[in-house]
Amino acid sequence: MGILSRFRDIMKMNVNALLDKVEDPEKTIDDYMRNLNIDLGRVKAETASVLADERRAKRALDECRAEIKKLQNYAMKAVEAGNDEDARKFLERKVTQVEKRGQFETAYDLASSNAENMKQMQNKLVSDMDQLEARRIKLKGKMAVAKVQQSLNAMGGQDSVFEAMEEKVNRAYDEAMAIAELRAGTQDDLDDLFVQYEKSTNAEDELAAIKEKLKDQK
Repeated sequence: MGILSRFRDIMKMNVNALLDKVEDPEKTIDDYMRNLNIDLGRVKAETASVLADERRAKRALDECRAEIKKLQNYAMKAVEAGNDEDARKFLERKVTQVEKRGQFETAYDLASSNAENMKQMQNKLVSDMDQLEARRIKLKGKMAVAKVQQSLNAMGGQDSVFEAMEEKVNRAYDEAMAIAELRAGTQDDLDDLFVQYEKSTNAEDELAAIKEKLKDQK
């Protein structure tokens, strides 16, 4: 009966549970999506035929029921007219139609069930495809994060990168401060020398200093 033969397999399939058991979920998702697309295409192709069977079975059942009702009315009219023989003929035909009605009801119930199963399969397949697509998007997002983390790990990790940058900045700062302190110290020493040599002197001090110097040269 085509795709209907796979009704139970399709309806009981749990794609999320199946994906949790595989080693390569990305490849499995692609395979499932491909198979689901094939099944969905078959469902759509066969649904028209199944619905047509349902309509034919319903029409045959309705016609049989109408025939039974008509024969019953004719039998009643024949009795009212005093023609029991004609009434008997109508009732015998009615018995035959009642037997056929049972067959038509069985055929219609089966056709109606098939049509309902086709609708359920289509809804299930669409739902499974939506779930798989959501899992694929989530999986790709995780893979992207993993690649970024791998890149960071290759560089020593994000924390290591920040720590290296911070260390470099601190080292440059320390060097700059050392140079500034050195320059400040040098400037202070020179200032002291300037003060020493710029001390004011008078003529008597200078004269005494010259005499002392000449005395040392003798």
